[in-house]
Amino acid sequence: MNKLLKGAYDLHIHSAPDLLPRKMDDLEMAQRVIAAGMKGFAMKSHYFCTAERAAIVRKLYPACNAIGTISLNSSVGGINPFAVDMAGRAGAKLVWFPTVDSANEAVHLASAPAGKLPFWAKIKLDMKAEGIEAPLLSAVKDGKLTDNAVAVLDVIAKYNMILATAHVSHEETFALVKAAKERKVERVIITHVDFPSTFYEIEDQKKLVAMGAFVEHCYTTPATEKTTWEIAIAQIKAIGPSCVIIGTDLGQPAAIYPDEGMAIYAEKLLAAGFSEKNVVTMIATNSASLVE
Repeated sequence: MNKLLKGAYDLHIHSAPDLLPRKMDDLEMAQRVIAAGMKGFAMKSHYFCTAERAAIVRKLYPACNAIGTISLNSSVGGINPFAVDMAGRAGAKLVWFPTVDSANEAVHLASAPAGKLPFWAKIKLDMKAEGIEAPLLSAVKDGKLTDNAVAVLDVIAKYNMILATAHVSHEETFALVKAAKERKVERVIITHVDFPSTFYEIEDQKKLVAMGAFVEHCYTTPATEKTTWEIAIAQIKAIGPSCVIIGTDLGQPAAIYPDEGMAIYAEKLLAAGFSEKNVVTMIATNSASLVE
């Protein structure tokens, strides 16, 4: 057991069952969370609500607080308040705005080399070839939030869920965070702030933090050279541990396990001069404040 992981949460894990190949399933991840001394994890699917899966994991492994989530892609009707209300009733705690069907993500995907498309992009291409094409999704139209986006925020507030910005544009993010504050959404995460399609400069991160949001850094982003460790650490130092959440975004078959990624990130932070207390704040305390 790694003492740095004691009490930690990873709020960004891709586990099976899933449409995409995954390194581990929910049950194996729960076992690893417990063995590592962590408290829990959030199971992310790009396609379906995971609240029911999380409930089964909590029953089988009470020592692991499994967190159900929903991602607002076309498979759940897009930015769909009805789907979010159902997720809330089922116990989901985290709502991601669009990821694979985000209009913003599509812009970045268009410039990706053909041989380096993510697995989810291949699914979209296969479906398109069969005449099934998901619409590109945005929370903003004509410079303002859509009615559905506002309605989703109200449902998030109703169930005291977490708003996560996922892969949306900066325009959408700022509009969502501003409206979230106005509509009594208490918990907001700016998703992987150093990821290419969602990269936020430090000044923008500071503005979002001032509006009440946490910023998330994930192991996979620097580990897969989508950014550098130096950039990630510099951003964290500029924002400060009190407003940062560390996750992994792991679950890819060829990658390491999420608990291993969390341990590596913790060591990177220590080596960069953060105290153990600072590290615990970013991998345990802040995440716990959102899900407990």
